[in-house]
Amino acid sequence: MDKIRAAVIGVGYLGRFHAQKYAQAAQCELTAVCDSRQEARDKVAAEVGTRPVADYRQLLGSVDAVSVVTPTPAHYRIAREFLESGAHVLVEKPITETPAEARALIDLAARGKRVLQVGHLERFNSAILAAEPHLSTPRFVECHRLAPYRERGTDVNVVLDLMIHDIDIVQTIVRAPITTIDAVGTPVFSDEIDIANARIRFAGGCVANATASRVSLKTERKLRIFEDDAYLSLDLQQKILTLIRKRAAPEVPGQLPVTIEEQSLEQGDALKAEIESFLDCIRTAGVPVVTGEAGLMALETAMRITEQVNHSLAERKPRR
Repeated sequence: MDKIRAAVIGVGYLGRFHAQKYAQAAQCELTAVCDSRQEARDKVAAEVGTRPVADYRQLLGSVDAVSVVTPTPAHYRIAREFLESGAHVLVEKPITETPAEARALIDLAARGKRVLQVGHLERFNSAILAAEPHLSTPRFVECHRLAPYRERGTDVNVVLDLMIHDIDIVQTIVRAPITTIDAVGTPVFSDEIDIANARIRFAGGCVANATASRVSLKTERKLRIFEDDAYLSLDLQQKILTLIRKRAAPEVPGQLPVTIEEQSLEQGDALKAEIESFLDCIRTAGVPVVTGEAGLMALETAMRITEQVNHSLAERKPRR
């Protein structure tokens, strides 16, 4: 097929990287970058050698694919208009503000036979990819996602900003309905929830414990998965997978009855892989790694956690 004509809507911190990957992709032409801020769009357009556009509506009907990398409240409107114009859409997480909006995008993409992919980037993390063949029946999952405070991203709470990555991963590997959620959290530096913990129980008995903070002194993205005969430790930041498996009784007294294997993986480029996968789905009419349905499922769980945290905050007694 001809080159895919692509555009990036929203070229702030993350959108700039989207533009770079499209500009480098084979059989793809980055036709424009769009941002309401002139300085941002002009800078990125000059960097990647394309034209800057102030209003995304100028591009409707003239591009084959877009990345929507705007603040979350604009996701639905922009993604909907591009899907209606016949374009394929990669929308950053969370997919939309509400489940109803997400369902509308899913239906629209299905009717138009367009690709709708959601930007849950960790699915393309080399540690996650390396762990997948070793997963069978998780019994307990522990997630820690910590980051220092930054103004960027505070248009949504920490559950929708950070924890939603782990929610998506956990729901993907457990593959069972959620039965109960118990969550706590609090604002610290912003008006939204800045730190939260959720204990999620699934049908079948698996329990996931997820902690997300954007008020930490360090950055950490770790995942630990326990099965009946194995324990997997994933450092998603350093790209290290440690696999500990049960074995027959040791020959030497006092020796642990386990085998330990550690893999230091290539850092890779998850965003490049994500965008190349999106473009490949367009060419082959394939199913994206992160579908609209997966994005909706993560959003619904994130909203349940947010509602629980907000309810617990409302019940707090005023300080004396």
